[in-house]
Amino acid sequence: MDLHHGIRPNLRQFALLLGQVMLVGLTIGMTRTVVPALAESDFGVPKNSFVLLSSFVVAFGLVKGAMNFVAGRLSERLGRQRVLLLGWVVALPIPVLIWFAPSWGWVVAAMVLLGVNQGLTWSMTQTAQLDITRIEERGLTLGLNEFAGYVGVALAGMLTAYLAAQLGPRQGILVFGLTVIASALALAQLCVRETLPWAKAEAAGQSKAGNGSVRPRFALGMSSNPTTREVFSLVSWRDKRLMALSQAGLVEKFVDALVWIFYPVWLYQQGVSLPQVGWVVGIYGLVWGCSQLFTGRLSDHIGRHRPNVWGMWICGLGVVAMVLSDSVAAWAASSAISGFGMALLYPNLSAAVADISHPAWRGSAIGIYRFWRDTGYGVGAFCLGWAAHLTGHIQTAFWFVALSMFASGALLWWLGEETHPRLNPAN
Repeated sequence: MDLHHGIRPNLRQFALLLGQVMLVGLTIGMTRTVVPALAESDFGVPKNSFVLLSSFVVAFGLVKGAMNFVAGRLSERLGRQRVLLLGWVVALPIPVLIWFAPSWGWVVAAMVLLGVNQGLTWSMTQTAQLDITRIEERGLTLGLNEFAGYVGVALAGMLTAYLAAQLGPRQGILVFGLTVIASALALAQLCVRETLPWAKAEAAGQSKAGNGSVRPRFALGMSSNPTTREVFSLVSWRDKRLMALSQAGLVEKFVDALVWIFYPVWLYQQGVSLPQVGWVVGIYGLVWGCSQLFTGRLSDHIGRHRPNVWGMWICGLGVVAMVLSDSVAAWAASSAISGFGMALLYPNLSAAVADISHPAWRGSAIGIYRFWRDTGYGVGAFCLGWAAHLTGHIQTAFWFVALSMFASGALLWWLGEETHPRLNPAN
């Protein structure tokens, strides 16, 4: 079979994968507004128990990070579609566990399964789309992927807030969750194709490229068939560019953990209604998702490095503005600022990793980067919970995140470099 790379030749499969990632976003989004806002009234979390409240995101982040790592290696052995299907099968009990939950521990258990689901499914949609597209479309590809996913996150947060008001929080999540997950499983089984042959074809093409070709600055020091340990050490610390990208990915998740855990609680404590909480939190996701329609493409023209650094700092400014604001309109604007910062950095950190990872082990490299990035949920949630607990003030968590983003952005600016092969080629 003659395989062609590019969005246009593979438009149907590309669109199906975008549909899959939107369903992934809807699955995680159903837990983003209702669960934390009503943790005390409906799930038995004592008031101001910040560490206990944070536990569900700690569990999610640590499991999702580990599954990203596993998914990358599995996808190179079993194929992308099989890993995607496995992720959806794991998700089926999640809404049932939340619906039945007699205690907060059941919610945490559901979040463990959600971490497995997200690590397997979102990793595979992204890896599969990179398999079938060209180098010069990489920023656009990841921008569209993250757009679809985070629009799904935002829409689910809003829809479940309204369903909770109409049906009750548990019933609303049950109906919404089972509908989304069953649809995703059916589409993945019936419509999604295996894309590993495209990755192998690209790797073969790279090995035959002539000296006159524009070649990426691939990370060096790898064997032709690298072990898991080799790829992990290269991405984590041996290549300073990949290390800088990995630490930035880890720290930027502090913002998302803050939005997930403490934004709903903070706003609810200020007297904001649950549907309004859904809108303020949803604006963050909508701006993040929709802005990636052009921020990913932007990096294909101006490079990855500057948008990544700017995004880290703009996110931090949005967090500062949130804690200093005192009206729904101002909170919504602050949420939008952080969302735009995330749009600048989120697809382009992944694109930078993909730029300098050889196709033969790109799936593993992306999985390891995503391991560090999503472990940031767990690390961030743990630190946020303890920062608020030790001071007795939820605002402390906001300041911790803002300072972390400014420092991480500075480290990325210092250690990183432009990775786009056209703007900074190996030859």
